[in-house]
Amino acid sequence: MAENTFCGTGRRKEAVARVRLQAGDGSIQINQRSINEYFSSDVLIMVVMQPLELTGTEKSFSIKANVEGGGPSGQAGAVRHGIARALLQYDEKLRPALRKNGFLTRDPRAKERKKYGQKGARRKFQFTKR
Repeated sequence: MAENTFCGTGRRKEAVARVRLQAGDGSIQINQRSINEYFSSDVLIMVVMQPLELTGTEKSFSIKANVEGGGPSGQAGAVRHGIARALLQYDEKLRPALRKNGFLTRDPRAKERKKYGQKGARRKFQFTKR
């Protein structure tokens, strides 16, 4: 890796994102596609941009991310987590702000497993009296 490249791995639900930050013009590529192409929803784009807006580095870095697993929401959260971790490598002084907003904490929520004798994780089969 080049000297001015900062890497971070982000995870959310089943999604894993490998993020690389380089000094640049603020472009964001996810799986070789622009962020607007990859995430159709404005909310998901906003989620990805949160750590950059918080630290005021939107136009300082070009970001390349490889994401796999999960769905759009989990992938956006994983990219956000990866960007936050990479920003720490860039400047350790950003830690308090990133920590306060919860961008460094891996969100532990995941799908609950289905139990035997039930229709789903919590849903039971319909009870019939007769």
